Amino acid sequence: MNTLHIPKRHLDRRTFLKAGAATLALPLLDAMSPFGRAAAAAAVTPRRMVILDRPLGTYAPYFFPEKAGLDYEAPRLLKILEPQRGKFTVFSGMSHLGYPNDHRTEFALLNGVHPDNIKRMDDMHLDITLDQLAAQHVGGQTRVPYLLLGPAISFNSKGVALPGQRNRAQLFAQLFVDGTPDEIARELRRLDDGKSILDGMRDQLRALSREISSADRQRMEVLTTSIREAEQSLAQEKEWAAKPKPRVDAKAESDPNEWVGQTKQWYDLIHLAMQTDSTRVIVCRVPEQLPAPTVPGSQLGEHDASHHGQSPAKVEQVALYEEAHMRLLQGLLQKLNDSPEAGGSLLDSTQVLSISNMGDGSAHSSSNLPVLLAGGGYKHQGHVAFDRQKNYPLSNLYVRMLRQMGIAADSFGSSTGVLSELA
Repeated sequence: MNTLHIPKRHLDRRTFLKAGAATLALPLLDAMSPFGRAAAAAAVTPRRMVILDRPLGTYAPYFFPEKAGLDYEAPRLLKILEPQRGKFTVFSGMSHLGYPNDHRTEFALLNGVHPDNIKRMDDMHLDITLDQLAAQHVGGQTRVPYLLLGPAISFNSKGVALPGQRNRAQLFAQLFVDGTPDEIARELRRLDDGKSILDGMRDQLRALSREISSADRQRMEVLTTSIREAEQSLAQEKEWAAKPKPRVDAKAESDPNEWVGQTKQWYDLIHLAMQTDSTRVIVCRVPEQLPAPTVPGSQLGEHDASHHGQSPAKVEQVALYEEAHMRLLQGLLQKLNDSPEAGGSLLDSTQVLSISNMGDGSAHSSSNLPVLLAGGGYKHQGHVAFDRQKNYPLSNLYVRMLRQMGIAADSFGSSTGVLSELA
């Protein structure tokens, strides 16, 4: 039986719609507070955290502005984020001090342990990561305590790596399909047949729209549109995966849109998870683009291009990949910003950290990391410039982020204090 769980006078924060095996949590609506939008924002607006890890660094001259503050001239990569100017801060001269120039620093990126703890790849001593500490604080308030997307870079308090989700269809089912294995399989078959999980909720959505304000109806429209887009994208991916590939004599080439499209699907699911308050903590280890060229105009794989050795031709190749990354980030930030929530937008309550364990991928350098923090209710500063030779501790930023999640943290990892530049 399809049930609409809605109080007659105002909506409970945990109001949801259910049809068969599908369950849909609602975004934060004005109707969830009997005193209107201001009270709803003050009382129940969640605090959220999204971390995006890119393992190959960023070409610094195209990422860091020359001038500090909000009125910087945007370099090549930040020009893509111009629609979000004022809603993010770039930090230069920031890193985990004393770390080796090596890929293994990725395992310590989010816990900031002392450099002695990662001297040997076969004998690392890690600790709880930033996201897991945040999840301990807010994870019990949502259906899913946290989401880890991609390879493991998150660790618990015992330093044990936590498994990541690598299947987008399974993640969609995890977020929106509930029930027995048979019910879940039946719901997924419905998606395969082009039927939306929203179809069974049509009457409930219609009844709900009569009880909420026009602003709340707009929020619901944004949500349902996002779900239908995600369903269509996943259905298209499965349809093409099932079709035989043509036999050709030409040299094998990658679909130039493959990586971009797949990563966009991950980002769309991140947006949906936050929009439905299914979870409030997400870490996504952004997949490296395939060895073959995977963006229009590229002639080298991303890893090969990242080892540019300052060759102008290779720098241009790596810039193509980094621009693709930045366009995807801009798309996610725009979706969050366009999702209204009581008191502001989803971006206002979601701190999005884009980061890498490498500053210069060509040299495997672990200093001067590309750190960008967006949203989250901060008073953003545009570009905060620390000493690029004597870096500022990255863990000090983590302490600030934990405090923004409502955690009374004085230290984290190898911190020496708390970042004070974001009021």
